[in-house]
Amino acid sequence: MERKPDNAGSGSGAGAGAGDPLPPPFLEVTCRSSGKVRRFAFGTTARYALHAVNRKLAPGDPAALHVEAVKDGEEPVSFGPAAPLADYGDGWKLQTITEQDAPGYYQTPAFDTRRDETKQPVKNSLDKETMAAYITKIVLAFVFIFLLGGLFTYLLETVPDMFQPASEPEPL
Repeated sequence: MERKPDNAGSGSGAGAGAGDPLPPPFLEVTCRSSGKVRRFAFGTTARYALHAVNRKLAPGDPAALHVEAVKDGEEPVSFGPAAPLADYGDGWKLQTITEQDAPGYYQTPAFDTRRDETKQPVKNSLDKETMAAYITKIVLAFVFIFLLGGLFTYLLETVPDMFQPASEPEPL
């Protein structure tokens, strides 16, 4: 079964005139690090677009930090991580922004877009003291559990004997 394209003016576009061209079924994001153009479906979040762009970068290329819509003579529009990508019309194009584009302006993100994981915070020297305290508490908890288990075992073995009536000796 062959599927025909919907751009034949079938009237399915809401508010589109008969002569209006339909927009492409995808958005194009230009990667400033590699110069390549990636295509994404409408509704794709900026976080996923960054993840997809960054995982295809060559080693040594700077990672993309966020996505912007840019147009000559206009203020750029930045997309937050959860924002869906959007097309703003003629002259606007989507592109990634790297730390090289504005050095010192961007903070290194806590979200590593190459691995899609959060980075672990750096440990300080006080953690050794708190770690020893936690280990001591765990050891004491195990000792208490074993003592409590031994007490219950002893009680389960001796208590039933206490409640049984003493049997009377049988006559011979």
